[in-house]
Amino acid sequence: MLIRIIIFLIWFSAAIAEEVSGIPKIVDGDTIHINNYKFRLEGIDAPEMKQKCKKESFKISYIIGFIFYKDYNCGKISKKRLIAKINGSDIKCISTSKDRYNRYIATCFKDKINLNQWMVRNGLAIAYRRYSKKYVPDEDFAKKNKLGLWQGKFMEPEKWRKLN
Repeated sequence: MLIRIIIFLIWFSAAIAEEVSGIPKIVDGDTIHINNYKFRLEGIDAPEMKQKCKKESFKISYIIGFIFYKDYNCGKISKKRLIAKINGSDIKCISTSKDRYNRYIATCFKDKINLNQWMVRNGLAIAYRRYSKKYVPDEDFAKKNKLGLWQGKFMEPEKWRKLN
């Protein structure tokens, strides 16, 4: 009986969400550090820091339908926009698990704003469908309104990582 109680207590303590608050260091569009905690934003995938995307730069009439694109560093833009959104404020990250790199998988908030959702809704990250469908409606919104990544062409970050 005592062993069952101990096992339950270990399981229960592991199941409780870890909550950390503080001023974050932004690593990229989906990774942040607060003090000694490393967080991966749950359910989203942002472009990598060296990743380039294409943005529409010039269009030759709708009849011909030819569009010129120029490269831009979408990974750096994603990071810069997250930094600007947080603007040196305290944020709160709530984590329920860790990934294979020992990062906490978390949903992070600035006041009441879900930063994970904000990144996807503004086209700065995509819904990471492999792990969660939670932000798919936000991705659809960004796509429909041609926000961020959806203004042009890009390779999904997961595919880009595999190729680079």
